[in-house]
Amino acid sequence: MTNTTVLITGGNKGLGLEAARRLGQLGWTVFLGSRDEGRGQAAADKLAGEGVRVIMVPLDVTSDESVEAAARLVREHTGSLDVLINNAGAPGRGVTPAEATVEEIHAVYDTNVYGPIRVTHAFLPLLEAAGNPRVVMVSSAVGAFSVVTDPGQAASKFHELAYSSSKTALNMITVRYAQALPHIKFNLATPGEVANRKFAATDMNGHTGELTVTEGTDSIVGLATLGADGPTGIFVDRLGPIAW
Repeated sequence: MTNTTVLITGGNKGLGLEAARRLGQLGWTVFLGSRDEGRGQAAADKLAGEGVRVIMVPLDVTSDESVEAAARLVREHTGSLDVLINNAGAPGRGVTPAEATVEEIHAVYDTNVYGPIRVTHAFLPLLEAAGNPRVVMVSSAVGAFSVVTDPGQAASKFHELAYSSSKTALNMITVRYAQALPHIKFNLATPGEVANRKFAATDMNGHTGELTVTEGTDSIVGLATLGADGPTGIFVDRLGPIAW
């Protein structure tokens, strides 16, 4: 796998950075996407110091211009992209349905839903040039109806509208990509353990999760490293497939 290439959005911290580190340790070339160029370069420098082949890519998934520029930059380094990890995400402000406005919802969807569509569309030609292309969408268990309708899950009691519904939308989008483009593996990962009601500690949740960031990336790395005979259109956590 020494010539494998991967682009990770939101790669300057948390799950994105840890996925970059783990895949870089496999000998992959990592294109580290970061909206903040300074933080992105600092993260890239840290990885490079650990022996990872890494190229920082300025990338704001909410901007058509930024995404197009990122695709041009990656094409300067490679003629194909083996793996795309759409990791960048926005949590929103936990606004309840009664208080939610279109503006609040739109801001979250712009990153969590439109962002992966923008990036996937821009990098599709590079993915199609790869021998075993894979796209990993980083979703969340709170986007699963099976989780939010389970009284035993904390998400069922957190009546938030923007983030959870954005991840549900991302789940459907990913399945439709998988059905329409069977030559590319499109799969979804949630960084947790649904059966054990655990999630990974990240900035997004104030580091309150019981799982480490490394454990949180198990599902992401697992899907990123699928072989040519691997599945497409599935939703998994670190323990395996989860119910929609």
